[in-house]
Amino acid sequence: MSNIVRDSEVVELDAPPYFTFGEKVLAKRTVRNDGTYAGKEIGEVLCRKGEAGYVVSIGTFLQQFYIYGVEFTESGHRVGMKRKELELAVARDELEIPLPAELPA
Repeated sequence: MSNIVRDSEVVELDAPPYFTFGEKVLAKRTVRNDGTYAGKEIGEVLCRKGEAGYVVSIGTFLQQFYIYGVEFTESGHRVGMKRKELELAVARDELEIPLPAELPA
């Protein structure tokens, strides 16, 4: 059996994903290639701390965590990240969502 180290005993999959498709997020740390990103050298920077990106996919890992596929606009890389590695670029209560115009009677 492999020696998988889990981050915590919390199972995120018991709740819906925290981030949604198209949501703008920021990287909370610099991420380097650990060998799983094809076409890049091990150790090469994939995204920098504070870099903005958009959630383009949502998957799972180890039946415990959501993994958010984030397309970073500056570097152009798509990186899979956990919730703890991301933060919202704009607080949800600050978003202005336009309401549909009223239909004529």
